[in-house]
Amino acid sequence: MLLAIGFVIALAVGLTGIGGGSFTVPALILFVGLAPKTAVGTAFIFAGVLRLIVGPLYLWGKQVRGAYVWGLLKGAVPGLLIGTYLLRLLSENETNPVLVIALGILLAASSSLTFVRCLHNPEFARKNARWLPWFALPIGIESGFSSAGAGALGTVLLLNYSEMTPSEVVGTDLLFGLGLAAIGSAIHLKFGSVSSSTLLQLLSAGIPGVLLGFVLARRTPARNLKSAIALIAILAGMQLVWTGSRSLVTASAQQRTNSVVSSRTTRSDDVKKAIRRISDDLHNSTVWRAPVTESLEKTGGGRSPSPWFALGWSREGF
Repeated sequence: MLLAIGFVIALAVGLTGIGGGSFTVPALILFVGLAPKTAVGTAFIFAGVLRLIVGPLYLWGKQVRGAYVWGLLKGAVPGLLIGTYLLRLLSENETNPVLVIALGILLAASSSLTFVRCLHNPEFARKNARWLPWFALPIGIESGFSSAGAGALGTVLLLNYSEMTPSEVVGTDLLFGLGLAAIGSAIHLKFGSVSSSTLLQLLSAGIPGVLLGFVLARRTPARNLKSAIALIAILAGMQLVWTGSRSLVTASAQQRTNSVVSSRTTRSDDVKKAIRRISDDLHNSTVWRAPVTESLEKTGGGRSPSPWFALGWSREGF
């Protein structure tokens, strides 16, 4: 399973620059069962290695715009630190369903921008270069939170708001994603939120997959392929939302059940304690001996003490 996942995702990264986080995180959570924090950390390093392999090939082919890479990094790196902090803040519970739902919403929403044609403006980035870091800030936040964004949102931004060709968009976005992946990987390695065994299996199939993707990139219509990948990413995000919502409902129902059982158990224990206390008092020698002695003294020892007298005394004692 991991070999197939690694190969398919790496092929998509080599072809379009998309998929390092958008596909890896949902796959690791849904099919492998990793906790969200561990899935994000593993996806960061996996995407970083893939970009490190194929990025220089695009650079050698002069398909990278350095000015755009620098402009994106200036805004995305602070956002990356913010997103990573939010991830660690929300992932104290490793299986937090709210975190899974948030990851799914981010992935689906970012990939949906590909189909909003009215927002596309190829001349925007060239005429408004000073705004590029501000557009990259939310990309960095999403990347730090979900490891996605550098590919999905970065490609959407460059493809629809710059004059670059699709191949230049892929090359530029790969170098941009490599910078974010390097920083994010170092952070997640420091905190230990990486599954080494999963990462090795992904890379064993991912390295040949990303090289094949680079070879096929020159023969495939990038725009059509990006639309298909964006659609798959939307479906993956929706699946994460469904999985997290189902876990949230199940956890809520279980919590209510545990609360009812605990309440009934507490009440049962209280009743048992009360019965035990009454039983101990009724069988306590001081409860019965005092009225018996008093009754004998009043009757002069000639008659048996009245049980009603003893019962009345015991009630007054309560």
